[in-house]
Amino acid sequence: MTPRVVPDLNPLRLILWGAADNLRANSKLTSSEYCMPLLGVIFLRHATNRYDVAAAQILAEQAAGKMPKRTLVKGDFLKRRALLLPKEARYDELLKLPKGANLGTALVKAIDAIEREFVSSLAQELLTVG
Repeated sequence: MTPRVVPDLNPLRLILWGAADNLRANSKLTSSEYCMPLLGVIFLRHATNRYDVAAAQILAEQAAGKMPKRTLVKGDFLKRRALLLPKEARYDELLKLPKGANLGTALVKAIDAIEREFVSSLAQELLTVG
């Protein structure tokens, strides 16, 4: 068994602390006010990464004939430990916002879209079971 190489995280730590220092110094917001939007952006980035990997796997399986070419459903992504993200809830869509657009509003809409999908899926499951 080969030993796992742990990357040097010090440069990342310095970047993150620098960003936090910049927010504290140049924003009128307190850390409790900007922590939730930042965590939302981090969540969307992670969810989009998982979505992209799952989508690539699905396309490869479809190309190899291991999976039929059809409209993808939530279960296709859940099997690959990812969320079927609505388009407006993908990190890439936030990056496409025009300069001056309200990032906070877009972030709230993205999280709302994920919640709507989750709630409607949960309601369907409850109706099926009940």
